[in-house]
Amino acid sequence: MDTRDTAEQAQLRRAAGQLARDLGPATVADLDDATRTKRLAAAVRDAGWLGLRDDDGAGRPLAGGVEAAIVADALGAAAADAAYAGPVLAGDLARRTGAAPTEGAVVACTETLADAAVVHDRATAAPAYAVDGTADVDVAYVLVPARDGYRLAQVPVEGARDGADLTRTVRAVPDGTAVDGVVGQQRTLTTNDLVQWSALGLALTSADLVGVMRGVLDVTVAYAAERRQYGVPIGSFQAVQHLLADAYTLMHGSHSVALHASWAVDNLEPAAALEAGRVAKAYCARAARTVCETAVQVHGGIGNTWECIVHVYLRRALLSSQWFGDDGEQLQQLERSRLGSA
Repeated sequence: MDTRDTAEQAQLRRAAGQLARDLGPATVADLDDATRTKRLAAAVRDAGWLGLRDDDGAGRPLAGGVEAAIVADALGAAAADAAYAGPVLAGDLARRTGAAPTEGAVVACTETLADAAVVHDRATAAPAYAVDGTADVDVAYVLVPARDGYRLAQVPVEGARDGADLTRTVRAVPDGTAVDGVVGQQRTLTTNDLVQWSALGLALTSADLVGVMRGVLDVTVAYAAERRQYGVPIGSFQAVQHLLADAYTLMHGSHSVALHASWAVDNLEPAAALEAGRVAKAYCARAARTVCETAVQVHGGIGNTWECIVHVYLRRALLSSQWFGDDGEQLQQLERSRLGSA
């Protein structure tokens, strides 16, 4: 694996970072600016990023896992309040069936958000949740067991529920909701399809966590350089320097393991790609929690107020950590696969 960006990847990283910085929220109050939010969502859509894993006409995705993760990283770094990973994951799943994706749709997850929701009858039997959907789309995909795999179906979703993350929606699919088949499916989803799809989900949520760490550290380092106590910046205190150095190291370690996970999606066998995603998610979830808590600590009292944007990053990290399974879930699954334990 070559960890260097290609020329195209470097350009994508610059473009995504610039767009997210220009249109993402600079303050907590910006989250209430509907005009800015609509401009950001339109810019992400018009850039074609929501369709990065759609069919290229030959059954392959338009872009690889690395490119999709680059955008996730950039949006996470700006705490950008626009749907991205949800529609990308839905497009990837639709491509695997040969169906044209429903623009802006997402994949409904189980109540724990760790797996795609499976419907065994004509209606859902348990609550499900659609994560990171667009504001103007009210449908989500679910999986329906078939003789040789799974088929896609659609369900309507309700309004957004209150949650930790202030930048992405979580919308409910109540139990008892009727399902409709997705038109145009040419084949069923195999176990390997779902394993590769899960590997992509783990790679995207890990990349988002890396971006969150980078963004909250940028905010915190700038604050430490400006905030003065005893006549000097608090960033000159060794204790603060050690905290930030440790956080910086965690962020870069997370970047390395998340990059491998995004590369593995399209370059390793499904089981190996899933394992790489699990390793990345376990590391990134734990690191992000530590880095965000460090950011709050360095900000001191202001870090515990609503006006300080640090809590927005922390809240985003909480959802990304839970989506596709938190660090504990990943470690349990790795133990089962590597040691064969029950």
